[in-house]
Amino acid sequence: MNILIIALMVLLSSQPLIAQDIAGKWSGKLTIHGTRLTVSFNVSKDENGYETTMDSPDQGVKDIPATTTFKDSLVVFEVPMAGISYKGIHKDSLIIGTFKQNNQDFPLNLSKQLTEEKVTPRPQEPEKPYPYISESVTFENRQEKITLAGTLTLPHDKGNFPAVVLISGSGPQNRDEELMGHRPFLVLSDYLTRNGIAVLRFDDRGFGESTGDFSSATTADFSTDVASAIAYLKTRKEIDTTNIGLIGHSEGGLIAPMVAAESADVGFVVLMAGSGIRGDKLLLLQEELIEQVMGTSEAKIENLLQTNSKIFDIILSAEDDLSLNSKLKIALEESLEGDYANSIPEGMTKEEFATAQIDLFTSPWVKYFLRYDPSKTLEKVKCPVLAINGEKDLQVPPKENLSAIKQALEKGDNDRVTIKEYKDLNHLFQESDTGSPMEYSVIEQTIAPVVLREVADWIMEQIK
Repeated sequence: MNILIIALMVLLSSQPLIAQDIAGKWSGKLTIHGTRLTVSFNVSKDENGYETTMDSPDQGVKDIPATTTFKDSLVVFEVPMAGISYKGIHKDSLIIGTFKQNNQDFPLNLSKQLTEEKVTPRPQEPEKPYPYISESVTFENRQEKITLAGTLTLPHDKGNFPAVVLISGSGPQNRDEELMGHRPFLVLSDYLTRNGIAVLRFDDRGFGESTGDFSSATTADFSTDVASAIAYLKTRKEIDTTNIGLIGHSEGGLIAPMVAAESADVGFVVLMAGSGIRGDKLLLLQEELIEQVMGTSEAKIENLLQTNSKIFDIILSAEDDLSLNSKLKIALEESLEGDYANSIPEGMTKEEFATAQIDLFTSPWVKYFLRYDPSKTLEKVKCPVLAINGEKDLQVPPKENLSAIKQALEKGDNDRVTIKEYKDLNHLFQESDTGSPMEYSVIEQTIAPVVLREVADWIMEQIK
């Protein structure tokens, strides 16, 4: 799951300061459990007041809508969609204050940005000209009546090449699966194509250059986009149509088996941090592990898990949307009593916050994801499968998911299965200290070389 996880306390001066204009770009370094992240607020002003957006360049996040209040030298930035608030005292080119998210406070001082910020290098990203063919393509999902746009890379202009379709993780993503300042699918497709494998990667529906509505789609809907990608590859003379495979990362690891279970055109599947357990159980596990590495107390974690488990159970057992909304409203209002009231962003009432949460939990994607059990689909997959995970993956924990994937495939009598857990690698398959999503953006490496090499070698073995 691609989520903004950046997390301040009010440091108010007892001395009155002279208020000044705060239009401009304000940036500072936020330190959270040893990880340093740049946070920027872009403030402009016109006759209607302030317009503000927030960036987290280290995480590849830009232009998140924010609000600004500025009075008597007190600056307040609010980012309701991320549950973020910042309060500080402004003087000249400095704001001294506190950043708050998820009930946690972190000191953050902002200075007026006069020069371009330094971008964390990504040494694995290839530079043009590439030693292979890279072609912009479009193809149709006729069932959904949408057009998907992507890039097809071919080892060279003549040949009959094995091919893979890359399937991105959750959230709207472009063909490079761009997140946290990294472009994993650009790096992966470059390596595979240099090693003789054609690669098709595409923008998610309703994102980038692809048409369609992302917000109303479920994981099952996305599987029809992948099936359309395979159909397109079969029309290309450069592709060996007997050797077309799928590589799915995270949610893509749910989608790939859906397609493989229904289509004889899929020759092999690679699951990179794919899930083998039902969605509600995965999210609870993920939440517990990430909160632990963030330093949240065990008591708070237990309360959080109890609340979300109750909400998930309501969604799982709901007979219709009307009763679902009613039960969720009661549960959320109960959870917002006491300490939980502090999670409501300033400027929102409890009712408004509860409504926003209900809208989230009742979205088609969330309801489908929580209820979906991938093991039933995996039992139907008969082609060769490589399932890999990082030892420090906190989003799709390896112990529970690799074992579930292996068990489901074996139950379906698939004996062409390779399972591997990589030491010290995180959800993005980076070499990592803790596995925390906070680290993704500050790690220069995009994908560990050993993973690139072994995925390519395994694919070539299946082709032989």
